[in-house]
Amino acid sequence: MRAMQYDRFGGPDVLKEVELPDPVAGPEETLVEVVEAAGVNFGDIKEIAGELREGPYAMKGPLPRVPGMEVAGRTGDGRRVVGYLRQGGYATKAIVAERDLALLPRDVSAGQALALLVQGLTAWHLLRSVARVRPGESVVVHSGAGGTGSLAVQLAREFGAGRVIATASSEEKRAFTLGLGADVAIDGEADGYRERVLDANHGKPVDVILDAVGGPLLDASLDAIGLLGRLVTYGASSRQTATAIAPGRLAVASSAIAGFWLTPLITRDGAGGQALEELLDLTARGRLRPLVGSEYDLARAPEAHADLLGRHTKGKLVLLP
Repeated sequence: MRAMQYDRFGGPDVLKEVELPDPVAGPEETLVEVVEAAGVNFGDIKEIAGELREGPYAMKGPLPRVPGMEVAGRTGDGRRVVGYLRQGGYATKAIVAERDLALLPRDVSAGQALALLVQGLTAWHLLRSVARVRPGESVVVHSGAGGTGSLAVQLAREFGAGRVIATASSEEKRAFTLGLGADVAIDGEADGYRERVLDANHGKPVDVILDAVGGPLLDASLDAIGLLGRLVTYGASSRQTATAIAPGRLAVASSAIAGFWLTPLITRDGAGGQALEELLDLTARGRLRPLVGSEYDLARAPEAHADLLGRHTKGKLVLLP
């Protein structure tokens, strides 16, 4: 089979096209012919850079390896599926555990489905499992024009949020989030953050904030959540450390800070199931619009990685094996 493989850690250029033997499915696994597309994630870039070698969910096994966590294609029995796997997706064939597969509806494109696997499931669990958003509550979504943020904005509206506030770094991106259903879009800088959020929420503190930036913005967010408010952190793109988190500060407002990372949840429960099925159904009915970006031939995976690193992309990047 055709695949992209790396035999040392490094940047996008370590990925090379190779021919490999077809993989063989084991018990409760399925061979998927990746006839539609494979998804590209920042996690793939971290993997080949060697940043995922530590911790309980580190990438295991010797080099060389085939990266890739998301595939869309067909099984031997004719099912059109989308599936999550820890590695091996950048290839024309991949092995996926049955519990990590979902049937792909006819009205959902491969790119849309791949956008739902990591980013969509993350957005769903942020709102449903962690923040537990209730109808009528106000929700702030940081980086609302991004992969996860754009889906969180739409899902917050779908789940009955009373007011959805998106943050974004440019006028163009803020206008985009308004088109997704945000009631108002504001600048996401930490300076003046509380004043902008309260102004966007009619002068009131908000109920829920979803943050993937961290650092000073996470500190500022604590000043903008109200009584029984919830701040959920699921990333730190600022690469800075928050400093203002203290138990006493949380107790005064009876507020909570929670963290979320999708990988342990998938490891425990699988990627298939209610959440992914709901996301696919909402997409098929036109109620959810996953943002699909550029397509690349499989051999151009290094270019896709370089574009993603350079922030030159919008939407889900896909490879065409």
